[in-house]
Amino acid sequence: MEVHHHPEVEKKGFKEYILEGLMIFLAVMMGFFAESIRENITNGEHAKQLTTQLVRDLKIDTSILRENAVFERIMDKRDDSLFNMLQQPLEKIDRKRMQYLILKAYSLKLFYPSLGAIAAIKNELHIKQFANSKIGMYMTNYEDRAKVLKELEDIQKRNLEAYIGDFLKAHFTPANMHAAFYDEKPIVNDDMRDLKQEDLARFSVELTLIEGFNKDLISYDKKLQANAVELINYVKKQYGLEDE
Repeated sequence: MEVHHHPEVEKKGFKEYILEGLMIFLAVMMGFFAESIRENITNGEHAKQLTTQLVRDLKIDTSILRENAVFERIMDKRDDSLFNMLQQPLEKIDRKRMQYLILKAYSLKLFYPSLGAIAAIKNELHIKQFANSKIGMYMTNYEDRAKVLKELEDIQKRNLEAYIGDFLKAHFTPANMHAAFYDEKPIVNDDMRDLKQEDLARFSVELTLIEGFNKDLISYDKKLQANAVELINYVKKQYGLEDE
């Protein structure tokens, strides 16, 4: 008769169970820490890419804002010269020069902020590199002021159409309008249609409103530049970015 012997199983002591449990716990924790480190490195690299692009975008914006401010200061001087000319008696005004200045006044440079990097960072504000910083506040300040500038531009566009556009349609001759707008050539002659002294007085008042909003545009160009520079300086310091 064959007898089967069961193999003897060595019983583990309490300490061995504790040791195995500790080893499993350490293995899980090491995996967790390794994953956290990997994620932190990945997020850090991602944050650096986004902030580097943000600085590039803001530098482009500040350059455009400076150009717009220069243009608007030139506009301010031209509009002031036109206003002074409009105060003269109609028969003494150089009408070709006046028409030239009116056409030059019918112009506006618009600002379109670079918001791509800002939008991307706003979608990543949950990661530690952004959540523990003030970058959200600085970006909001920049966006809010850019919105105000856009509103001023929209008002000025309506002013130009309502005041200068109407004056052009009421008093310019077809020949001068065609030369200036279509052919981009100098004013043909000093002829104007149905122009009276009262027309110049009313247009002077309307031009003053245009000048006022132009000064507001210059002011907000400077303020938005200041916001951009503040954001650039904060980002470079916070994320250790080098000057390009």
